[in-house]
Amino acid sequence: MLGDYFLLLVFIVFGFLIGVGPTLISRFILSPRNPYKEKLEAYECGFDPFSDAIDRFDVRFYLISIIFILFDLELAFLFPWAIAFRALPLSSTIGVFIFLVEFLVVYAYIWKRGALEWE
Repeated sequence: MLGDYFLLLVFIVFGFLIGVGPTLISRFILSPRNPYKEKLEAYECGFDPFSDAIDRFDVRFYLISIIFILFDLELAFLFPWAIAFRALPLSSTIGVFIFLVEFLVVYAYIWKRGALEWE
């Protein structure tokens, strides 16, 4: 009966060695250890992490991130349509083109308002 669980034990041991082994090897054998001040500092989006916590972020940072998320969502909607393009009826193709036209109108508005300019 113990022989039935031997393969399970071997599987667990090899899984542990494959998961933890490379991490331990890279940490203790392969990685160089030469820390310096700049390397040990926290990095937070290009902002000084040791400034006052009351300092405000520029609102353009949030605006650019929201616009990026919108463009990303547009691509998420276009991929399934592009994959099934040949099998879809004409009405779905017209609907996607209406969606793209609306999106391009919004993009032109954003561009005209200067929301994509960082300076």
